Amino acid sequence: MIVIAIGANLPYPGIGGPLEVCAAAVAELARSGIGIAAQSRWFRSPAVPASDQPDYVNGAVLAETAETPVALMQRLHAIERHFGRSRSVPNAARTLDLDLIAYGDLVRNGPESPILPHPRMAERAFVLRPVADIAPDWLHPVLKLPATALLERLPAGWDCEPLEANAGV
Repeated sequence: MIVIAIGANLPYPGIGGPLEVCAAAVAELARSGIGIAAQSRWFRSPAVPASDQPDYVNGAVLAETAETPVALMQRLHAIERHFGRSRSVPNAARTLDLDLIAYGDLVRNGPESPILPHPRMAERAFVLRPVADIAPDWLHPVLKLPATALLERLPAGWDCEPLEANAGV
């Protein structure tokens, strides 16, 4: 199971706000040849670390591809650039963020990207909640715990809330 996290907190001209950008990104993933086996609901979450940035829209997809993790990561970065993503400073607001969270049971700890599973996913409700939404039985390849159990380990107040069907962000 390949898990890709999707997020945005800035609008992109010609597409709309973060919710529309995230939905358009899923369509672009599919157009680029990445199979979409499942898509989570969209969730609203504050910026991490806390800042004065607008809230994020976050979701996840279960993807299917024969691409290697390195090639898939390159494709994700190309899609981010297509949506105006610029990597200026860490944790900056962004038009689109696509993160390769897990690639089956593969564990990669080397200095080269991507590190798998994503090294901070177990600390982020905005990743775990969408993963639990579409794959409640998914197990973290290193911690051997499902996303739901990882969510329970987070400090109080670190959760994110589902967006209503037509909620604007």
